[in-house]
Amino acid sequence: MWANYIVQPEEDGRMGMVGAGAHGGLAGVKGVGRATRRTPRINDSQEGKIKLAFFVAIVGVTLTVLGVGTEFWVELATPKTWSNNQTCQTAHYGLWKGCTRTLLVDDIDPERESCGPADLPGESNCTYFKFFTNGDNAVIFMKTTHKNLNIAAAILAMIALSMMVMGAICITMSLSKGVPFFLKPASFCFILSGLLVLLSILVFHQSVLALLASDHSIPLHHELSWSVACLGFSGAILIMGGILFLILSLPYSPWEKCLPQRNSSTI
Repeated sequence: MWANYIVQPEEDGRMGMVGAGAHGGLAGVKGVGRATRRTPRINDSQEGKIKLAFFVAIVGVTLTVLGVGTEFWVELATPKTWSNNQTCQTAHYGLWKGCTRTLLVDDIDPERESCGPADLPGESNCTYFKFFTNGDNAVIFMKTTHKNLNIAAAILAMIALSMMVMGAICITMSLSKGVPFFLKPASFCFILSGLLVLLSILVFHQSVLALLASDHSIPLHHELSWSVACLGFSGAILIMGGILFLILSLPYSPWEKCLPQRNSSTI
């Protein structure tokens, strides 16, 4: 006599077969259907955390754009008494443009030995560098720039901005689709962009040292300005945002393994 089989759902969502024998005994039979693999989705709690991490990354992107677009990467200043008159000269430049400014000695802090700072009011003359057009080096206070280092710093900064755009696209797709798949690529993009920003600062500083070593006829005091400070903060913020995206992309929080697990009571 054929056994009567009853189809029952199992706990994992598959359909199982349970058969009743002739003597009343039940024999469990494994289900023949395969479980459908579900695509992980982003819940409301994860979405809020992703948006918060995205806001952190946007702050880093904003600081990067501000630093790259301004010309206050470094300030060069002659001594106040170098020209032996009532004025002195200072210069500041960035990746794309350089400016020289003539200041009144009376407007400068008496305790300051060099001319400046560059944000004091004075006659200013700004010109764009010709590194990217005809390949000419710039001359600042009889010192010649090394265009290869300046171009390398600019390329690193532009690649960093491109990686930020790609990371922002990944986060936007992840939030619109509701899947965490794009969080890891976004994490890679933001961490790499932060490292490239910091590397761009190092290369630019080497170009400044090469500029100062090209001629020693005029003594100059140099200091990195607020544009570099913006880039330094942006690099750290971008790396932190990338790490946050990497943590959110994991199926579990890293600290969950350290927490004691509750054993379910058995009856």
